[in-house]
Amino acid sequence: MEDFIKKNLIKAPSFHPYYEKALNEMLLAGGKRFRPKLLLSVVKAYEPLLVENAKYAAYAIELIHTYSLIHDDLPTMDNADLRRGHPTLHVTYDEITALLAGDALNTYAFEVLSKSPFSSDVKIELIKILSENAGAGGMVLGQAIDCYFENKKLNLDELKFLHLNKTAKLIAASLQMGAVIVNLDKKLQEKLYNFGIDLGILFQVQDDILDVTMSSEEAGKTTGVDENKNTFVTLLGLDGALKEADVLAQRLKNEISGFDEKLRKELEPILEKYLYRHKEK
Repeated sequence: MEDFIKKNLIKAPSFHPYYEKALNEMLLAGGKRFRPKLLLSVVKAYEPLLVENAKYAAYAIELIHTYSLIHDDLPTMDNADLRRGHPTLHVTYDEITALLAGDALNTYAFEVLSKSPFSSDVKIELIKILSENAGAGGMVLGQAIDCYFENKKLNLDELKFLHLNKTAKLIAASLQMGAVIVNLDKKLQEKLYNFGIDLGILFQVQDDILDVTMSSEEAGKTTGVDENKNTFVTLLGLDGALKEADVLAQRLKNEISGFDEKLRKELEPILEKYLYRHKEK
C-alpha cells in the first residue's frame, strides 16, 4: 500500500514554489492506514487476485481520511501543530495552503476511483458509498456538530451520533467497499458495515482516552486539544470511557466470531492490534 501511494501521488506541476509538495506531504508522513487495511482484508479473504486492483479504492479512502485530518488540524478547528509525527501543513506553510491541500485530496479521491480497474457499475457503487459516508450526511455532518457544540454539553446518545458520523461511517464504508469489490451479498455487506460502525465508535472512544493519557510525542499528533469539546472522557470520565471501550471491544470480538473463517483469518490480526489500544499505557 505504501508503494502504491508513492507511485500515485498527486501531480500538479506549476511555478508555485511548494504547492505540489504540500499536497502530498501528509500522505507521505505515514499513518496507520487502518481504513485501507480493512478494505484490503475483506478483498483478500474472498478474492486475493483482486487485492492489487482494490488498492485504488483503499487509496481513495486514505485520501479522504487524510484530507479530513488536514482540515481538522486547521486553526479554525483544533489548531493542532503535529500530525503523524510531522508538523501540520498550516504550520509548515500557511492556512490557505492547508485548506487547499485538503480540498485537493478530497477531490483526488474520486479521480482515483474513477480511474480504478473495475466495471462501471462497481465504480459507481464505490463512489456512492464513499461520498455518502464522507460527505454532507456523514463525516462532514459529524464535524459540523463537533464544532458547533464545542463548549455546549451533549448527552451520550448525541455524542454517539456525532461520532457515528464523524469517525465511524468512513471505517464502515471501508469494509463495505471491500465487500462490493468481491461482490458479497447485500446481507453480508450490511453486516460488515454495521460491524464497522461499532468499530468506529470504539476507535473514537480510544482516541478520546489517548488524548488525555499520551503526550503529543507518544501519539504523533497534538494531544490535549479536546478540553472544550464533547468527548467520551469529558462526558463519562476517564474510568467511564475505559469501561465503555472495554464493552465495545468485547462486543466486537463476539461479532468477529460470527464471520466465516476466511474473513476472520484476515480481520483478526488487524483488529487484535487495535481492539485494546486504550490499554497501551
